[in-house]
Amino acid sequence: MKAVFAVPATVLLVLRAYSKKSLTPGGIVAATLTAIAHAVHPWNLPFVLLVVFFLAGTRATHVKENVKASLTLKAGGSSGGEGPRTHVQVLANSLTASILSLLHAYQLRSRERALLAHHHETSDAAGSLCFSWGGDLLVIGIIANYACVAADTFSSELGILATGQPRLITSLTLRKVPRGTNGGVTLTGLAAGLLGSVIIVTAAMLFLPFCSDETAARPGGGAPWSIEQRRTLILGLTVWGFLGSVVDSVLGGLFQRSVKDVRSGKIVEGEGGVRVLVSSPGGAAAGVHRPEHEKDMGADIKSSLLHGEGEAAVEDTSSAAVEGEVGADRYDPRNKHRRSSFGDERPSRIVESGWDLLDNNDVNFLMAFSMSIGAMAVGSWYWQVPLSSVFPTTRAQ
Repeated sequence: MKAVFAVPATVLLVLRAYSKKSLTPGGIVAATLTAIAHAVHPWNLPFVLLVVFFLAGTRATHVKENVKASLTLKAGGSSGGEGPRTHVQVLANSLTASILSLLHAYQLRSRERALLAHHHETSDAAGSLCFSWGGDLLVIGIIANYACVAADTFSSELGILATGQPRLITSLTLRKVPRGTNGGVTLTGLAAGLLGSVIIVTAAMLFLPFCSDETAARPGGGAPWSIEQRRTLILGLTVWGFLGSVVDSVLGGLFQRSVKDVRSGKIVEGEGGVRVLVSSPGGAAAGVHRPEHEKDMGADIKSSLLHGEGEAAVEDTSSAAVEGEVGADRYDPRNKHRRSSFGDERPSRIVESGWDLLDNNDVNFLMAFSMSIGAMAVGSWYWQVPLSSVFPTTRAQ
């Protein structure tokens, strides 16, 4: 992409992200580097897809933002909703596309140099390197990446507003779950995912330099596309992007733990897509190390009164066990070691579904990477183009 367009566009995106507080400082740095990786490509396509995804995703995030914030809780206890996206979230969605874009840019530059050497053409003439029928698989991977992450973003941000309660996609009975549960799907969310895929694929079709009968005759040209072949590509990529949102739901439902606040019945969301901690027997969040001088005097006493683990843990409620050790009324507000007065003293957070193997960013990256590689594999089979063609080569087409 020409610097005269890429530089101002990148600056405007950074200023918009800063003014809207849609990205953290680290997120802005990551987004800038990602924009540069996309802008060095000779075509406008990768940069345009990045911009469309950022703008469309941001818009979807702000749809009924106040309503969505009331449907979940943040790990700190306040209302949920999307905060500024971190550098990890930016890279989870765009790192695969950045790598594929850089690889394809290298391929195009190599072919351009080969054309100049063999045909003694000018740079403009050699620039007719177009996207041919049965063409570069890396291009398919780039488009598939953004179609899938856009579908996932739209599905998550708009699906939570559905009137019906979500159903867990990994449950054999498709049981109902609270809004915001990983793996919870609704018809509204699925339709929104399809819309996100359509937006990206439409932008791709507008900016893909398809080979035509005219460009095919020029150095660097390739097999021209028919109308029917273009329709096949559009349909295939749109469906693939939609499937990306479904795969993300399956991965999230299986490998990402959803934590529910018992009091409100709402799902607890981690800041920046990180894991949500569940209260441990010691009273501190599980996995959190507290320095010795910060520990509660009554923490060891409370821990010793627990029987069982996790959700099955039950605390001894006898007065002798508590008042005898602490020496004060267990509900006395002046006693900082007093017990919680929450009903039968169940844990305040419980696991709703999923194994605690991945966080939200891990799931997003795994989905984007696997679906991009999968799209290239399907293209390799359909076009009978070897997957080895994705590696840099100086051979002119």
